[in-house]
Amino acid sequence: MAKNGVGARKTKYDGYGHVTGKTIYASDVKKAGALICKVLRCPYDKARILSIDTSEAKKMPGVFDVITKDDVPYNRFAMVPDNHVLAEEITRFRGQPVAAVAAATKEQALDALAKIKVEYEELPAVFDPEEAMKPDAPQVRPEGNIHMYQVGDELKDTRIIRRGDIEKGFAEADYIVEGRYKIPCIEHAPIETCASLAYMDETGTLVIHSKTQGVYFVMGDMANVWQLPMNKMKFVGNTLGGSFGSGNSVMTDHIAGLLALRTGKPVSFQLTRKEEMMASTISTPWIFEIKDGVRKDGKITARYIHVLHDCGAFTELGEYASEKNANLVAGANYIENLAVDSQMVYTNKPASGSKRGFGVNVGQFAEQVQLNKDAEACGISPMEIRFINAFHEGDHTHAGDVLRAVSTVETLQGVAKMADEKLDDKYLEMSSREVAK
Repeated sequence: MAKNGVGARKTKYDGYGHVTGKTIYASDVKKAGALICKVLRCPYDKARILSIDTSEAKKMPGVFDVITKDDVPYNRFAMVPDNHVLAEEITRFRGQPVAAVAAATKEQALDALAKIKVEYEELPAVFDPEEAMKPDAPQVRPEGNIHMYQVGDELKDTRIIRRGDIEKGFAEADYIVEGRYKIPCIEHAPIETCASLAYMDETGTLVIHSKTQGVYFVMGDMANVWQLPMNKMKFVGNTLGGSFGSGNSVMTDHIAGLLALRTGKPVSFQLTRKEEMMASTISTPWIFEIKDGVRKDGKITARYIHVLHDCGAFTELGEYASEKNANLVAGANYIENLAVDSQMVYTNKPASGSKRGFGVNVGQFAEQVQLNKDAEACGISPMEIRFINAFHEGDHTHAGDVLRAVSTVETLQGVAKMADEKLDDKYLEMSSREVAK
């Protein structure tokens, strides 16, 4: 019988390559004669593009192509395809790509960028999600700043989930505990910045060596951008030099691929650290407001949660994160009376991307701190209140999911043991298999 690997020291299968510098990342892949891509980015948080003149840039030495939105076969992309490959009339965040150059060297590409003439009209911008919800706020998008969820045949500005009667639950409580929790913007800051190498192979297939976490997500998306059948493209997902979720969003593949298609030459495109920090997708802010009704014995009788997700300038993965959050934000607690109102708003920031359990762990932070406040109000320990309200086998979540193979109680018991926290016998004897509360 094979030795149990749990707790045993194992050699990381790719560790040797990492520590010796032999691992090949997307940014290490080279192709003879590859052109260098550089992108002109909007210097304003929001602006109207009045005119773009690329004529002088196209005449610069070493330049093979200069493109704007008019050169993109389909200028929309992302999970919700509302992001722009290259900026349209209104730019929505500082650093948004406006034009791209492919040249023989980096220096020639940068010189050509300097010759692109763009006339902007700077427009008012909004950065605070609560300010963005006000009727007189600057409009990030033509359709408004508040995201509209598809609910059946209707569009709603709030994702609503209800279970039980929260007013009845609050009336049964001995204490009302309220909390407000804010999560800031977070940049992934991987060691390797976003990178792509694009070229046409001998069969006329567009090949992309990409720093992506989701090859098949990206392929379908890029088939739309390039207007190519998927059997005419090949994505190679290289080892990632750090990603943490940023690799689920397209930052370089679309532009590198288009320039390779147009020039017939290999094109290399890698973001600088400044570009990565300024213009890649980020973990965008969240605001949670939680109101709990709690009995003296620690049982939560009602919970109301309002969620506000700042999605940045484009939807990207924001709606997915918002939906996921609404379904999981109440934590591993069985609460009879529960209401969630989740909203998503657009601001003039880079778009919302994925980052380490995005949509879930942000809500768990808020919910776990709230539990500690509940325990303090009741005069019991933070560990005890978690046992009292823990999920058990067969429970339904507030979203209606039936829970199987539940281990909430056993997890709490393990945590208490590791923390040397003494538990009452009733909690030591408790099991997640119990049905009755």
